[in-house]
Amino acid sequence: MIKFGIAYRLAAISAGVAAVGLFLATGTAFATEQAQQRQQGRAVNQAAKQEAHSTKIDCRAENQKSNAQCRQDKRHAKQEGRQAKREIKY
Repeated sequence: MIKFGIAYRLAAISAGVAAVGLFLATGTAFATEQAQQRQQGRAVNQAAKQEAHSTKIDCRAENQKSNAQCRQDKRHAKQEGRQAKREIKY
């Protein structure tokens, strides 16, 4: 009877350790995937900022629009970048 109790305890401990290991492995994989999504999102966002800046500079250089219109173009370009980031992240 004592041997059965010890075997039962060892089996329960082994099952618990296996469950914790599986949980940690799944959590780690999820965290890695999230990190990659964040990095991709940041890259897209930075590219959008640079593109928006270039758009405004070009707009002012052409002098075809007012500064307010150029500013709206820049805002629109940045908003498109934010939307692309959301699509990657979520």
